[in-house]
Amino acid sequence: MDGGRGGKRVIHIGLPELSEEQLIDIGELAQETIIKEVFDALNRSDVKDIEVTMRINREDTLNLEVEVYLEVPIFLKVDVDELIEKAVEKAYEAVESKLREIAYERQNQAQTLS
Repeated sequence: MDGGRGGKRVIHIGLPELSEEQLIDIGELAQETIIKEVFDALNRSDVKDIEVTMRINREDTLNLEVEVYLEVPIFLKVDVDELIEKAVEKAYEAVESKLREIAYERQNQAQTLS
């Protein structure tokens, strides 16, 4: 039997107006951060399968839905759920930082135009 587990989390971003390019960048940033966190904690040979899925929903606010599936051998002593949670939390922090950067750039652009 394998130690495969997954976790899903919705990140409510709250910025309704981002370009397609910015949306893609944010999704890629979150995905890359999660993968990096997993491979910082585990050897590549210990990971049988990893899937990171991002869905961005535009409603009243912007929602980033992150789904992670991680499969490791059953004999590996690792709390997969905790590892996924930590990786998603790091991704959330990275996305939040990127959004602050975007907001700062917009504020500077607005001040320059006025």
